[in-house]
Amino acid sequence: MPVATSTARLEARISAELHAMLKRAAELQGRTMTDFVVTAVQAAAQRTIEQAEVIRLSLADQECFAQALLSPPQPSPALERAFARRSKLLRTQ
Repeated sequence: MPVATSTARLEARISAELHAMLKRAAELQGRTMTDFVVTAVQAAAQRTIEQAEVIRLSLADQECFAQALLSPPQPSPALERAFARRSKLLRTQ
């Protein structure tokens, strides 16, 4: 039995020139205009989300990050005091 998928409708007002361009591009790919637009919009959305959520590091930054993980610096006195206060607070609760 096929699984039903829910859908939502999207409407947009576009210029006649853009409409003609989208129609031509869809025809060149042998697709419907709806399929062409949905696929293009989905790809653009995925790129936008990826750019916002994925951190990309240069090779030098990757090496620096890896080195910091492998050989972390000694905690500063302020950090040691903060951890001591945290431990004390957690014991009193």
